[in-house]
Amino acid sequence: MDSPDLALIATKVVWLAFALGAVFGAVARRSHFCTMGAVGDIVTMGDWNRMRLWLLAIAVAVAGTNLLAFWGIIDLSKSLYTASRLIWLSNLTGGLLFGFGMVLAGGCGSKTLIRIGGGSVKSLVVFMMLGLSAFMTLKGVLAVPRVYVLEPIAVILRTTQDLPSIAAAWLGHKQALQLLMATGVSALILLFVFAAPSFRTTENILAGIAIGGVIVAAWFVSGKLGYVAEDPNTLQEAFVATNSGKMESFSFVAPFAYTLDLLMMWTDKSKAVSFGVAAALGMIAGSAAYALLSRSFRWEGFGGVEDTVNHLMGAALMGFGGVVALGCTIGQGLSGVSTLSLGSMLTVAAIISGAIAAFKYQTWRLTRST
Repeated sequence: MDSPDLALIATKVVWLAFALGAVFGAVARRSHFCTMGAVGDIVTMGDWNRMRLWLLAIAVAVAGTNLLAFWGIIDLSKSLYTASRLIWLSNLTGGLLFGFGMVLAGGCGSKTLIRIGGGSVKSLVVFMMLGLSAFMTLKGVLAVPRVYVLEPIAVILRTTQDLPSIAAAWLGHKQALQLLMATGVSALILLFVFAAPSFRTTENILAGIAIGGVIVAAWFVSGKLGYVAEDPNTLQEAFVATNSGKMESFSFVAPFAYTLDLLMMWTDKSKAVSFGVAAALGMIAGSAAYALLSRSFRWEGFGGVEDTVNHLMGAALMGFGGVVALGCTIGQGLSGVSTLSLGSMLTVAAIISGAIAAFKYQTWRLTRST
């Protein structure tokens, strides 16, 4: 059997990740897709429409991802989110810190990329601080509390931590349960999403489907097109062009760190553009293209010292929290949840709780100052 051309596969995976990122960036900019904004709308105005957009994307991602797995196209047990070791303390701690930080920084990792594409200089600073903090948590001084304090507190499950596998350990019939649970979860979400007449516009529906569809397509690119049954160098199966060595979809914390690492070590031949880095760059390109075409591109800077400090602190919290929790509002909130991972669901609940706490804190500070 001929050996796979890893360089050709990597090139294909990276360019497709860039293209999918560009679609995500353009759609998210047009639709004002933002998890932090969705939580803020609920807390400050009681408006659920942006949250419904996020939930619609989740429903599409859950349905599409589990159909790929049901048909045997991808194997979700080989993703980052479905390990049998449930690091629940890391999920909760990292999620809370990430949620609080994204409010201080004016948006999560994906929103940071979208704003960079629209001309936000302060989001570029957030990108660099978030990437630095994430790298320190992956391999630097902040890895110490992650590895020795948080990650040892875990539960070892009998099977992988996705809900169909957990249920199948007791009931059997894994494939049937996967299809049934994915269908049920998606249907319940869709019932809530479309219950509000104000949400049922063509633009909202198309945006939610597009964003959820991008997550599914990313799983296909990484888990199918990038899959090699036997790497000629290691003689083991591999997922080409991923930093984790596992099947990946979109996530925007660790890729910031790897982007900075690549830029600083560009002449090191062991470094290369990965799936995550390409997706992040694609997000910026897609957002910038839409901003220029719609004439909404505007340079934006910091409003003062307090604004600068808030953004830097928020970025640092997101970098640490996102790595500890294994993802962000996209990495865990869409990609992770699409696998029906229990850890992803814990992380999402913690991120929302952290964001609500940050909004309450900001309201308290504003009330106190006036």
